[in-house]
Parts: sequence; C-alpha cells; structure tokens
Amino acid sequence: MLDAIAAFTERVTLTDQEIVALWPLVVFRTAVLVVSGEQQVALDGDNEYADENRRSEWVAFETATRLDFDEMEALIAWRVRDAHSPETDPIGEYALVAELPAAAQLDLSVTSLAFDGGSWLDPGIDRQLASAMCDTFGAATTRYGEYRLTRAALDTAGEVATLALGVELYLPPGTPVIAPVDGAIREADDAVVLVAADYDVWMTGLDRASRGDELAIAGQVIGIVASGAAPDEPGDATTTDVACLTVHVSRARGTRPPFFVRPSTEALWRRVCPDPSGLLGIPVAAAEWATDALLESRDATFARVQEHYYEHPPQIERGWRHHLIDVRAQTYVDMVNNVSGVGHAHPRLVEAVADQWSLLNTNSRFHYAELARFTSRLAELAPDPLDTVFLVNSGSEAVDLAIRLAQAYTGHSTMLAVREAYHGWTVGADAVSSSIGDNPRALETRPDWVHLVESPHSYRGKHRGADSGAHYVADFAADLRMLDDQGKGIAGFIAEPVFGNAGGVLLPAGYLEETYAEVRRRGGLCIADEVQVGYGRLGEYFWGSTQQGVVPDIITVAKAMGNGHPLGAVITRGDIAERFANEGSMFSSAGGSPVSCRIGLTVLDIMDDESLQENASIVGAHLKGRLEDLGERFELIGAVYGMGLYLGVELVLDRSTLEPATAVAAQVCDALLKEGCIMQPTGDYKNVLKIKPPLCLTIESADFFADALERVLSLEVPR
Repeated sequence: MLDAIAAFTERVTLTDQEIVALWPLVVFRTAVLVVSGEQQVALDGDNEYADENRRSEWVAFETATRLDFDEMEALIAWRVRDAHSPETDPIGEYALVAELPAAAQLDLSVTSLAFDGGSWLDPGIDRQLASAMCDTFGAATTRYGEYRLTRAALDTAGEVATLALGVELYLPPGTPVIAPVDGAIREADDAVVLVAADYDVWMTGLDRASRGDELAIAGQVIGIVASGAAPDEPGDATTTDVACLTVHVSRARGTRPPFFVRPSTEALWRRVCPDPSGLLGIPVAAAEWATDALLESRDATFARVQEHYYEHPPQIERGWRHHLIDVRAQTYVDMVNNVSGVGHAHPRLVEAVADQWSLLNTNSRFHYAELARFTSRLAELAPDPLDTVFLVNSGSEAVDLAIRLAQAYTGHSTMLAVREAYHGWTVGADAVSSSIGDNPRALETRPDWVHLVESPHSYRGKHRGADSGAHYVADFAADLRMLDDQGKGIAGFIAEPVFGNAGGVLLPAGYLEETYAEVRRRGGLCIADEVQVGYGRLGEYFWGSTQQGVVPDIITVAKAMGNGHPLGAVITRGDIAERFANEGSMFSSAGGSPVSCRIGLTVLDIMDDESLQENASIVGAHLKGRLEDLGERFELIGAVYGMGLYLGVELVLDRSTLEPATAVAAQVCDALLKEGCIMQPTGDYKNVLKIKPPLCLTIESADFFADALERVLSLEVPR
C-alpha cells in the first residue's frame, strides 16, 4: 500500500492536509464498499458474484479498522517525504544525559524474571521496577526495540502495539539534558523536538527554561528532567524522587511517530525510528529474537516427526493461566492445552516445586512423606473398590502398565481396543492405538494380540443416531463370540470413557455398562483411559467413567495431574496389583519422586481451592451453547461434541455425506491464530476442532474464542 501511495506521489504531490486525510479516507472507502455490498446482496440475493465480493469487502474493512490511524499517518508521511533519507543510526557529539549507567537497564521483555506471578498485569509495574533500580544505580533506562510484556493485552484480536521505538530514562528530577548534535528546538503539544540535519529527536518530560523555537548547539544544556508525573503514554512515573524522560528518534520529519507499534511493521518502523544509543552514549537496544533461525535449528536437531503446531509458529516463551505469550508480547487464548489443567505458571506450583526441590528429589524406593500423602489422596478420589496406585512418568507409560496388569492378572494376552482411538507412543500403548490421524498405517500394523472393535461414534460411525448404542453393543458381543470360537481368552478392554481423539464425542448411553459386563463374564479386566478426559475436565464428573455409570477395574491418568510435569498414575484394585508382583518389582523414576508427588498434591489443592471442576462445568456449558448457536448458522459445522471443557466442533463440507472439511479445518486454525486463539484439528480426518483449554478458562475468554471463530467462519472461510 505504501508503495502504491509513493508511486502516485511521483506524479501528483500530496499536501500536508491530504497526507493527514488519506488513511481515514481509505477506511471510509472500505465502509462504503461494505454497505454497498450488503445492499446489493439484499436486492439480488442469488448473485454469487456480489456475495463473494461482499466477503472480500468485509475482510478489507476488518483489516483497515484494526490499523492505528496515527501510525498509518506517520508511515504515509515518511514514505512520501523521507523514505530516501540516510538510514545510519544517529551518533551524537555529546550524550543526551551525562554518565548514564549502562547496567541500569530494565528488562521488560516477555522472558523477564521480574514478571513472575502475573505481575506484568499490575498497573504501574514499569515505574515500580524503575524506582527500585534507581535506588541501586541512581538511574534506569528501558530498551529500544524491545517487545514489552507490560504492553500485552489479553483477549484481544489482531496485533497489539508492543514494540518500543524509543526509550524512557528514569532520572532524578533536575537532571540536565544536553543537545547531542546541533539543531533547532521546537515544541509540539507535550513534547520538545530537537530538529537535527537528518532526523528529529522527540522528548517528553523535559522542562525548558524558555519557551518557543530556538537553535541549539551540540553540548548546550537544553533543559532539565521535569519533576512530577511523566505523560501516561508511554511513561507512567508518578513519584517525585524519580522522573521520566522519553526519547525517540524519527526520520519522518515533522510528524510525531507512535512510541509503540505492531510487530508486523517492525522492519519498516526500524527504518523510520532508528536506535538512539548513539545519542545516549550507552547501548540501549534490546537483543532481537532470531525466531526463524531457532526454528531451523529445531528442525535440524530435533526429530521432525515430533512435529510443531503451525507451519510458521509463533515463538511461545511465556504462559499465564489460560493464555500463551510469544516473544513479540502477543497473547493467545490457549484452547488446546489440557496438560496445563490449572493453568500456566501457577504461583503455588512454582513455589511448591522450588520448596520440594530444595529439600529432596529422588526415586520412590526411598521412604518420604509426599508419596504416601499423594497416593492416599488419589485412592480417595477413585471410585470403590479401586484402592491401589502406581505412579509413572506419562500417560503412555500408564497405559502400557495397565495392559501388563490385565495380562498378568488374567494370564491371557488378547486386548480389545476401540477403532480410531489414541492411547500413547510406547510399544504397548501404541499397539492399542488405531487412529489413522496419528498413524496412517495404524490399521495394518496392529499386533495379533490386539483386537479392534467398532468405534461407538453416533455421528460418524458405522451406526448413527441416538439409538445406535444397542447396535454397537451387539457388534461388540459378536466380536467376543468370534474370539470365543477361536479359543482366545480376553485379558482386557481399553477405551476412553469419552471419545477424546475424535473431539470429545460422548459414548452412547449404556455402552460401557454393557461392554464391561461382556468382558467381565469372560474374566477380562476393563480399563478406562482417563488421560485426556478425566481429572475434573468434564465438569459434572471427576472421572469420565462416572458419566457412563461404570466403575472400571483400572484407571489410567496423566497430563493434567502434573500440569505439564512428567507424572501419570494407574489406579486399580489391590488384588490386581498384587498379581502383578509375580512379574517382579517395578518403579518409575520421575513418577513417584518427591517433586512429582508435591506437584500432584498441589494440583489437587488448587483444583479444590479454586473450584476448577465447577468452573469447567459452568464455562464449558456456556461455551458449548455458543458453539451450538454457531452450528445453527454455519453449514460447515456438522456437530458439536463433549461436555465441560472437553469439546469438539466437527467441520464437514456436506452435512448429508459428512465429507470431512480437512483443508478448511487447517485454514480455520491458522485464521484463529491471527485472531489470538490457539486451536488445532484432531480426529482421523483432522477436521475436528478439539477444545480442551486449562480449567481456569473464563467466560470472557470463552466468548472471545467463540467470537473469533464466528469471525473466521464469516470472513475467511470459503462458503
């Protein structure tokens, strides 16, 4: 766009007034197109050309109205007038402020250790940190080109202006300010401008002895740092012992550029507003994040089969509650991270880990209090008669162990598993996983001790509709009779009580009750894989198996119980555990360690104290209602699944044939990223949006996600 404007001005010169008016006129033009397009469709609804144009016009309007007017005005002015000016960083003959301590730099970046516990959200935190640094060094400076965490905004669609084009100097009131180069002094509203040969230096918080325009000679004192509060934007110093002087350089002559800009405009704005270090006498530029090079390094050394989300992923370096934050201080609502059940960076977990690690961390063969406390707590949570706990490192290890328990207890090897399910990556867990979405060759490579049964999927499966449960039970019974005829004894049956890999599909009523009975009649054990769907995520039920009205013989759990720490568990009956002792002793290095146990206990305490299971019920019901409303409006949505905060939205190209909208689902997830939401597809056809956020998700953030999905479906997805 700037190139188009520059090309136009090679033929027709824009006046200052036209430069100011140009961007508002562009925005107004997009509004006219939207109104005109809507009217045309209303008058001629069968006109596909008009309807497609309307979609493009709305995209243009949405894009234009998200851009900052002042920022666009400054960029247009620079592009038209000053784009060919020298681009070397300015160097002064004198330092703007004498003897600034180079060590006194505030780290306000996303990775700053000063912002633990969410303190970056506290009003005035920049000033508080600066005041503390001034107590030590006598001064403090912020950094040029830094993406500031304190500028980040939660639940905000589109880019937020977080990149600092200038710096703030926190100094004692009355500190002299010196002209680093020759220039003219101008005043503009709350700012003082030093007009040098090739650039302007904009300053706020400068108290001048005289008013009006004047010439300044390099080395001349042009004022002192004013006492009292600095302007709210960008500085917020309010104490009398520390004052704030803001400094930023601009090559857009005569036009005041913004102090903070959006990440996507970084390359352009660095040309307009160069690094002021040479005028301050100390380096104040923040180190730049080499995100692309880092991704190349990952791909070169980290097995690429361990894939990453998105083709061009943001570099996430911080989390807070149900939000993730990238290195450019852009925030995202985390709608996929069921691992972080109680939320990211929870202060109580951080403290618990530090405290326990400072005391002891070893393996479970030693005797210590945390293990007994944790296993007792898990046994209390489990339904009777499950009373014995194994602690392991992961969900995969938990499933693997559960299979071995069943085989050891029964003396048989054959395991029944549900088609399309995913249970893990270890040899045993992978053997009972048949999702072709995770492994395209899954159905051809199952070992002979695994027998797959039909997926009880009432929307997309072999039998469909509300009465499909009896048909699936009949198929299950037929499979067992076939195994009986072959003389194969049954070790067990493993299934998720809610079909997680398909996006939270609830099993038909009575399905597990009937199938469990069939398995137990043959002496087999029933395993509920609760790694994804259990542990309070369903809201109304702590265990997914409770929703089906059954008590399994073995429960596997992981993910949320460690909130990202490697921790899993197998909960079973004592007699099953004792039979396994015939196989030899067993322990898991990280699963039962003191740190793991302390984390597990703290997670449960947080869930209770913050009523997170209740929150999952309330917020989940609200969000599901929003999604179902979208399903009424958009033909692309074939079904909405789940309960609590394990939900799924299946996207289909045709509601009759159920043709999966695989490519569209990927497009929706990419578009949601731009809207500030992390989302990924799941299922055998990668066409289901799997919604499983931290349990601390708020109504506001749930609505933000639903609104973002509505915008994406309305504006960016072909209909």
